[in-house]
Amino acid sequence: MPDGHGDDETDLATMTAWADRTGGGVSAVRRLDGGIAHLDLNPVLFPTVVAGDTVTAAMTLVATADALVLDLRRCLGGEPSMVTFICSYLFGGEPVELSGLFERTTGRVAQAWTLPYVPGRRFGPDKPVAVLVSGTTFSGGEQLAYDLQQTGRATLVGQRSRGGAHPRRAFRIDDHLELTVPVARSVSPVTGGNWEGTGVLPDVEATPDDTLPAALHLLRERLAGETQPAGNGLR
Repeated sequence: MPDGHGDDETDLATMTAWADRTGGGVSAVRRLDGGIAHLDLNPVLFPTVVAGDTVTAAMTLVATADALVLDLRRCLGGEPSMVTFICSYLFGGEPVELSGLFERTTGRVAQAWTLPYVPGRRFGPDKPVAVLVSGTTFSGGEQLAYDLQQTGRATLVGQRSRGGAHPRRAFRIDDHLELTVPVARSVSPVTGGNWEGTGVLPDVEATPDDTLPAALHLLRERLAGETQPAGNGLR
């Protein structure tokens, strides 16, 4: 969530106050019937320096579940560092490359890899994950969904997301005018591209009212050992 206003210390204080009002971006953690956990992340994925402890606690709570619903339907954006942090709980200790950032100032891609160590317990690389997306899901929320989809780690369920993959920086021109400029673009190591303008496409389309039930149905089928429909991507 780059921002050209103020200094780093002021921005961090503002972000911390926002996180304190919103549970560090963890809206709900629930254990549902059948060994399925439901983790709802909104309004944004806060920087790890602000909300790392909160996310660690949430991921530790879901670690022993048999399957996970990761709900990003109301996630409006977030920090790439938190995307990496969350993904690290859903893989093993061997680093996995995620989407990096091509930065205009350097002309190079800053790579991102899952972490070999995380505090708390991992959910791990083998249990099924369904990620819920909607037309509200944006920016960092889209990156988290996209990376889990493109690495084959999760099935996406819901509606096409908004389509913002270019980090921007805002500059104050005067008291009534602000200029927002893209300063980088996400680059997937799998596709070589991103979701800018197109949104992240779900593997399983569902209406807003049917998104969670559809995801639960898929996970319960998987846990029951039933044959999955071709192309749904569940692991």
